[in-house]
Amino acid sequence: MVTVSLDAAQVRLGERTVVAGISAELAAGSLIGVIGPNGAGKSTLVRALMGLVPLSGGAIRIDGAPVGTIARDDLARRIAYLPQGQELHWPLSVERLVALGRLPHLAPFSRLTEADGAAVEGAMRRADVLHLRHRNARELSGGERGRALLARALAVEAKGLVADEPLVSLDPGHQIDVMELLAAEARGGALVIAVLHDLTMAARYCDRLLLIDGGRLAADGTPADVLTPPRLAETYGIDAYIGQLGPAPLVVPLARAAISPDAEARRRSP
Repeated sequence: MVTVSLDAAQVRLGERTVVAGISAELAAGSLIGVIGPNGAGKSTLVRALMGLVPLSGGAIRIDGAPVGTIARDDLARRIAYLPQGQELHWPLSVERLVALGRLPHLAPFSRLTEADGAAVEGAMRRADVLHLRHRNARELSGGERGRALLARALAVEAKGLVADEPLVSLDPGHQIDVMELLAAEARGGALVIAVLHDLTMAARYCDRLLLIDGGRLAADGTPADVLTPPRLAETYGIDAYIGQLGPAPLVVPLARAAISPDAEARRRSP
């Protein structure tokens, strides 16, 4: 199992503080949604968690070790990473693309084993890209490419998964499939962290939400605790309907909300 500890984590990009002193303990066996308005610092936070951008203050620890002290291949075996908007520069088949997820487990110049092949096959099945296995990955639609890249992350068979906007370009059916898959990973004991913009999907599937606003942690708790009308008005600047459709929570943005100048200043100036 994987645990992540953020202790007043801070990231500066140029002259701007993008992540401003965020602290949280993230435990295995849960699907944690990272939500917030555009430019809030969500992607920078998860990139820092993966050791891809340096901290300017505080600490991030993976299983008790500072992230910067963990070897890249070791970290890749512990936590698989699905970045947002990844470009494909080589004309690989989908199957070969997914097989790249096994690289953290391979010695230099070694070949895929039978176990590696089974992991690739299973990942393609779960991400619904088996029928695309021989297609050139560069010729896929945005949604198909997103599912192929998710399969690559699943092929790592890591105990943790960080997915940055995994629902982008997906049709509604595949959005549900991906959220069901992420929730199943968490139920199986993995730590799953997903950056999300769809608040209904976040409310329906996530065990816990971290609401980031202006680089700060504005709220941390269950979806019911975090997604309240006053908080959505202050952080997103929207009036929203929050209710239930059968057993499923529903969050529907209705209109722009009037927020105070002080609240707007807090959002824009970490």
